[in-house]
Amino acid sequence: MTDHRPGLDPAVAEVRVAVRRALAGCATESTVVVALSGGADSLALAAAVAFEAPKLGLTARAVTIDHGLQDGSRDAAASAAAKAEALGLPALVVRVHVGTEGGPESSARNARYAALRSAARDAGAVAILVGHTLDDQAETVLLGLARGSGAASLQGMAAAGPLPAVAPRDAAAASGARAGADLDGIRLLRPLLGVRRSTARAACDAEGLAPWDDPHNLDQRYARVRVRRAVLPVLETELGPGIAEALARTAEQLREDADAFDEMIAETIEDIVEHVEAGISVSVGALAANPAALRNRVIRHVVASEFHVSLTRDQTLEVARLVTDWSGQGPIDLPGCRARRNGGLIEFTARI
Repeated sequence: MTDHRPGLDPAVAEVRVAVRRALAGCATESTVVVALSGGADSLALAAAVAFEAPKLGLTARAVTIDHGLQDGSRDAAASAAAKAEALGLPALVVRVHVGTEGGPESSARNARYAALRSAARDAGAVAILVGHTLDDQAETVLLGLARGSGAASLQGMAAAGPLPAVAPRDAAAASGARAGADLDGIRLLRPLLGVRRSTARAACDAEGLAPWDDPHNLDQRYARVRVRRAVLPVLETELGPGIAEALARTAEQLREDADAFDEMIAETIEDIVEHVEAGISVSVGALAANPAALRNRVIRHVVASEFHVSLTRDQTLEVARLVTDWSGQGPIDLPGCRARRNGGLIEFTARI
């Protein structure tokens, strides 16, 4: 689908088409919220939503989160809100407190998503749209590869899905969050995952929109900034163009595989899981009958669903040995729970 209106800038058209496709799943007369930082990606997104939403019978508004992490953040947030209002989007600025748990990036992300959820709930919104681009997806895949957490960490970001109650710090936790309830019915949409960052900026230029350039995007202390400014350019130079697109395709294919695994787990898990006092148990025989990849996913899924924590690969394999290499070993302490073999069951119980 392309937009062939005479005189329409190609970058603006590409962004609008991406947004139109994302909004098509929202019920008529519902409300959507755009997360607007004021940067080029979110500003291009906001402009496209302001144009497309009314045509689909949707009400749209913008929310800007002021993290208060740098001088002038209040002015930058106010400027972003003013730009949203000029586009025809009612705007709200929310100032959040960023703690230190999990590091500054993780803490800021959690505070941001909590504030966006609250604002969307207050507005009666069905979806929150964020401006992550194809370049952000490629960076996420590379960061996942560096963590070495397996396929789950290489799936990148989903184009659409439930908004987690607490934003997970890694892709494995995100997988667990996807398995949980779609709290409040609010969806997280990323319309621009197939759009390059340069296209979003070109769309802003074409529409006369002046984006804010966050100084944190130049701060080499952040791993994502180093990937963006050093790693990806080197890969493009040494391996040729198209690396970002290839990484994004890889994420999409792995997410399709993960979705297939999730369906298999959903079909299987009711027959092999039962509740026990202060926890949940899984049949040893059923786990042993499954291939290792599916067995390990079941273990991670059970722990994430019941105790809202994610297991590392080493922790998962240690639990799996209670099935495949049983020699009378004792309980295994895991984040938030304890696993032990009791006859033909692997029992997971809360740690007190």
